[in-house]
Amino acid sequence: MNKNYYAILMAGGVGSRFWPVSTQEFPKQFHDMLGTGDTLIQKTFKRLAHLIPKENIFILTNEIYNDLVLEQLPEVTQRQVVLEPAMRNTAPCILYASLKIQKENPDAVMIVAPSDHWIEDEVTFTKNVQQAFDFCSDNNALMTLGIQPTFPNTGYGYIEFDKDTTNNIKSVNQFREKPDYETAKSFIEQGNFLWNAGIFMWSVKTVVDAFKSNQPDLFALFENGISAYNTDLETEFIKENYPKAENISVDYAIMETSKNVFVIGAEFDWNDLGTWGSLYDKLGKDQNDNAVVNARTLVEDASGNMIRTKNNKIVVLDGINDYIIVDKEDVLLIYPKTKEQDIKKVLQKVKDKFGENYG
Repeated sequence: MNKNYYAILMAGGVGSRFWPVSTQEFPKQFHDMLGTGDTLIQKTFKRLAHLIPKENIFILTNEIYNDLVLEQLPEVTQRQVVLEPAMRNTAPCILYASLKIQKENPDAVMIVAPSDHWIEDEVTFTKNVQQAFDFCSDNNALMTLGIQPTFPNTGYGYIEFDKDTTNNIKSVNQFREKPDYETAKSFIEQGNFLWNAGIFMWSVKTVVDAFKSNQPDLFALFENGISAYNTDLETEFIKENYPKAENISVDYAIMETSKNVFVIGAEFDWNDLGTWGSLYDKLGKDQNDNAVVNARTLVEDASGNMIRTKNNKIVVLDGINDYIIVDKEDVLLIYPKTKEQDIKKVLQKVKDKFGENYG
């Protein structure tokens, strides 16, 4: 394997739309959401390890999840776990990890990948990432993987690429925010729009230079710690300075303001597993079109439901259609799939009424 290949596996999110399974103490990336035997972070690590040396895969997460990472990824050492002492969105943590990697290997080429996406065709995923790495090794390029839209989704950002580009690596014209339905339809009709999956590839030199040019204050904050990175002094520096960082996404910080941005249209299937409904779409269904994880079911006149329990519990349904039914210890959620985006609000109401321990 190429020792210059690195990965930053993003594993700091809470995934509150997957409540009550996903909680602040034990978020979705550490759960086996699909009943496959692997948690989402384990599946992502294995996928990246097809191309990238395991010792070069860095896990970027909140400090409260350090023990969970080491427990679920026993091949990973503490050196590879990059801890955020505060939540500051994706730009600060990616810059921090990139500076650490650059100090270790200035020739590094890397991928930044979320820990909670579901990709079945790992061979094609590896092929597309290799294409990006080859391009980034020879060019000063910030790259992303875009997903071919299958319907006018209003929940994703979009990437508009240059129609005149004939090969699979396309120049990006602009990033577009989550659109309304009519705008999303027009994007698809135009034919040069992809979903923004939040997967990025670049050389460490290119991404650090992009932060230096586009986010000088943020860059200066983290550059001050270069002498401490990868030493015993790093933790103290990060605890003191990381909370001072601006709360900003990597899209806003460098991707939307840079000119050297390219996209590869992904050739693999993809699901961001952002909601119970997206999990339902990914799972196989029973004869009544119910998606079932870790449960035994007896159903009458019940279809289109997402059902998840622990310990192979028996679930009896009659006359319930298109619901999310999740049983977890002291919480039972029975909620319409059509209102799944409101689960974050429901979680807050539960916390307000019953206490923070339920979220």
